[in-house]
Amino acid sequence: MLLSITLILMMGMFLGWICKKIRFPSLFGMIITGIILGPYVLNLIDASILNLSSDLRRIALIIILIRAGLSLDINDLKKVGRPAVLMCFVPACFEMIGMVLLAPRLFDISILDAAILGAVIAAVSPAVIVPKMLKLMEEGYGTEKGIPQLILAGASVDDVFVIVMFSTFTGLAQGTEASALTFINIPISIVVGAAVGFLTGYVLAKYFEKIHIRDTAKVIILLCISFAMVTFEDKFSSYIPFASLIAVMCVGISLQRKREAVAVRLSSKFNKLWVTAEIMLFVLVGATVDLHRALEAGGTAILLIFGVLCFRVVGVAFCLIKTKLSKKERLFCMLGYTPKATVQAAIGGVPLAMGLSCGNIVLMVAVVAILITAPLGAFLIDFTYKKLLDREK
Repeated sequence: MLLSITLILMMGMFLGWICKKIRFPSLFGMIITGIILGPYVLNLIDASILNLSSDLRRIALIIILIRAGLSLDINDLKKVGRPAVLMCFVPACFEMIGMVLLAPRLFDISILDAAILGAVIAAVSPAVIVPKMLKLMEEGYGTEKGIPQLILAGASVDDVFVIVMFSTFTGLAQGTEASALTFINIPISIVVGAAVGFLTGYVLAKYFEKIHIRDTAKVIILLCISFAMVTFEDKFSSYIPFASLIAVMCVGISLQRKREAVAVRLSSKFNKLWVTAEIMLFVLVGATVDLHRALEAGGTAILLIFGVLCFRVVGVAFCLIKTKLSKKERLFCMLGYTPKATVQAAIGGVPLAMGLSCGNIVLMVAVVAILITAPLGAFLIDFTYKKLLDREK
């Protein structure tokens, strides 16, 4: 296990550094590391780590979402207004519609199977998008019009919506009926998650004001509370609609509003944690990639992915109608809302495990989506943000 961790961190850092030198996103090198070390190539990652892979990826995602909350000013998000709400579900809906239109023709599958495939592919990756948007906020690009905040918030809620749709479609494929309550629970879970997060952040702010403890202890408290929230959703989401990842981010937002100085210091601490968490996250995402399945999917899967991305881009453009954003800024939003990785790695194999007829195709297309959109989306963000966005003076 220790040797596996050593290989993951050292090789992940090295290939990430190589990619950075040739103007590629470092996460591409980390994903390649995971593919090389993973069970489908050299098989050098210990089974105990692979068994914990989904939990380790979730921990990394929690770290970056806490950091996002500590850096996100809710007033900037309010200025964005309507588009911030639409970005949470409209682009995903457009992409799923695109999948239902294209997949049956390209893969000869049913409309329901195409809907399941669409629900897997439609989720954007907060693990890719959030750190990129935080970087833009730190450098001041697009912040005057709230562009990074808009994309950051949308990416965080988008996954909640898509995963609920995925559960609904797979339930239909297994013969269960979709109830109206399932869809009503989507906004309820988001509202409950946000309310619990803001309340928790407020309580923590008051606690940190009265009880003086080291920032490292505060980081541990935040992590433990976040882990508890995620566990609560896993155990009781069928009884109480609750979006834990939204709650995690809202804890940071609330803390930032009440204790800004503390939030700045804690954000710096989480920034350091992210250095290790990022490597673990993307190497383990890479370890889920089966190159044989990707090659088996071939050009048809690539054509399908770029086809549904066109629908997503149209969905983003729809969200930005009647906003004050320029054409360049709208183009950046379209490009910045394309990376996929974490959700596809988490649920791509679920239909196959359920024994659904579309399982093999879903897994193949999910693998190709990770390989193409995660590095490409990150590259497009890095390559275009200085050209397309204005820097705040």
